[in-house]
Amino acid sequence: MLNRVTLIGNLGKDPEVRRLENGAVVAKFSLATNEYYRDKSEQLQQVTEWHDIVCWRALAEQAERALKKGRLVYIEGKLTHREYTTQDGQKRYITEVLASAIKVLDREKREGEGGGYLPSEEPPMAARPNNGGSATPVVDAGQFVDAEPDGGDLPF
Repeated sequence: MLNRVTLIGNLGKDPEVRRLENGAVVAKFSLATNEYYRDKSEQLQQVTEWHDIVCWRALAEQAERALKKGRLVYIEGKLTHREYTTQDGQKRYITEVLASAIKVLDREKREGEGGGYLPSEEPPMAARPNNGGSATPVVDAGQFVDAEPDGGDLPF
């Protein structure tokens, strides 16, 4: 059986980080993913889905340092479901992605920079030709963060 989620999207807000009494660190943030389609009149439509992301321990600490609202990130993890009761006694259900790996896909803006790539900068890696001369979809920037560095591979 397999429970694996892979998402690429933009952070909706800075991570909210809590340090628990037992020393564990947990970070939570929202991630927006976009899909595009053409409607009956051939107009391009965008659908945005919001995902609640949770990460623990070292991954949460790294998320606190590296992730900011609007950053483009790759998230790998698994779906989790939990239920809780509100103060007025109503049961609520929530679905979250428990992150096991995060990779920042864009460059962090520096003071005084606008959005995206400036004309004076090199183009993104995906637009640069590789040794064969064709464009290769390689991501630029960021650091791969893995909560399970020596495990988690499937046996096939």
